[in-house]
Amino acid sequence: MDVELQSTSAPSAVTLDLIVAPTAARVGDSIVVLGSFSPATSLAQGRVRGEVQRPDGKTDPLVLHDDGLRPEKSWRHLDADALARSYEVNAIGPALVAKHLLPRLRRDHKAVFAAMSARVGSIEDNRIGGWYAYRASKAALNQILRTLAIELGRRWPEAVCVGLHPGTTDTALSAPFQANVPAGKLFTPTFVAERLLTVVDDLDASASGGLYAWDGARIPF
Repeated sequence: MDVELQSTSAPSAVTLDLIVAPTAARVGDSIVVLGSFSPATSLAQGRVRGEVQRPDGKTDPLVLHDDGLRPEKSWRHLDADALARSYEVNAIGPALVAKHLLPRLRRDHKAVFAAMSARVGSIEDNRIGGWYAYRASKAALNQILRTLAIELGRRWPEAVCVGLHPGTTDTALSAPFQANVPAGKLFTPTFVAERLLTVVDDLDASASGGLYAWDGARIPF
């Protein structure tokens, strides 16, 4: 997916290759919703290309589970490589994307940078435990977004930087866990994309730094 955003610091538009799922963008309002990125990608000359490389060379957007990674049910399952991979993709990747993208947001009206977070990254909302790496990496992302929002607000008062929780979406990421999803709470990717863009449309600068669910509710950190 190629997205062009107007840049006030460069003579030509900046092209972003976003190879993630889910991803949504609305160019006119400088709104970008990002999934997860590996920092071991090209971030040179304003060109951003994000993807997760599997050992077999295939591109894989899954960062909760794959052939060798599963959500931990106990501290007995903690693994240094799994923790590092989750942090790399869920926290470090979006931080480096923000580093290059935020200076190019439009300054003449509201502009939004939104990254895909998750409710399970909320420390206050954690009541059942488990999922150590995924929870911790999303909590780290929330802290990064809050810190970015503070600096962004000093530069461009109308800018917004937030995390978004899409709910349980019918993708390969949630497939192993869908049996436990209550009726009516498994959403299509199209529904989620539409809802998240509506949420972002309704936010203003006072919401910057927060974490918001697909229905617009603010989630505590």
